[in-house]
Amino acid sequence: MTGAPHPPAASAGDSGAPHTPSPPASPPAPPATLRLRFPEELRFFLPARHRGGEVDCRTDGTSTLGHLVESLGVPLTEVGAVRADGGPVPLSQVAAPGAELTVQPVARPQPVPHRPPRFLLDVHLGALARRLRLVGVDTAYGNDLDDEALLARANAEHRVLLTQDRGLLRRRALWLGGYVHGSRPDAQLTDVLDRFAPPLAPWTRCLHCNGPLEPVAKSAVAHRLPPGTRRTYDTFTRCRACDRLYWPGAHHARLAERVAAARAAAAG
Repeated sequence: MTGAPHPPAASAGDSGAPHTPSPPASPPAPPATLRLRFPEELRFFLPARHRGGEVDCRTDGTSTLGHLVESLGVPLTEVGAVRADGGPVPLSQVAAPGAELTVQPVARPQPVPHRPPRFLLDVHLGALARRLRLVGVDTAYGNDLDDEALLARANAEHRVLLTQDRGLLRRRALWLGGYVHGSRPDAQLTDVLDRFAPPLAPWTRCLHCNGPLEPVAKSAVAHRLPPGTRRTYDTFTRCRACDRLYWPGAHHARLAERVAAARAAAAG
């Protein structure tokens, strides 16, 4: 006589209750972002797709506000402050998701650590260098200086580096620089005078080497003058650095117009 059949053994973990399927996995969280607002003065630096002025940026929890601003093409030399509803926020602060911030341009006139400001211009701004020297602003320039030489000289002599090279302005080693707006030298001069407000002293610097000019007697330089100049002009200055001579020659009226325009721009 056989015994009654045994019920099948329960499998491991089988409680005998109906199986309940696991809930579906949650979708991944959207990337953390913050919003940066740029005024008209800074939109020129932004990529074309962002020139409406509002940019939503992804944050990774480690990047600073300064890094995000620069990643959008805006050199920090052109930024005055970043502000939130509660007030100013340092560029060194790590970007917090969900924040809405306004990036402000540098103040005009811009305070600089050394007054009066002295400048160093890159190789593409020779015409601007001559105009700054014409109005007596201490302006170093060399058409053979590469980026490393520019950085070294600007830092060593505490000169503000003026350029239209954004990459140069983003160099961490640069102590102070400024982007020059305008495609024509006269517009560039107005921009620099408006931003840095250097004191003007026209006709006191050599247009060739930036050295100081001093009055010199005609008799002391007569042997160096062309005959027509000796007959026509009596007032001369000489560069103490390179010995070049100056007098109010045929181009004086045009240069005087530039000086007058610079004085008007400096006066506001």
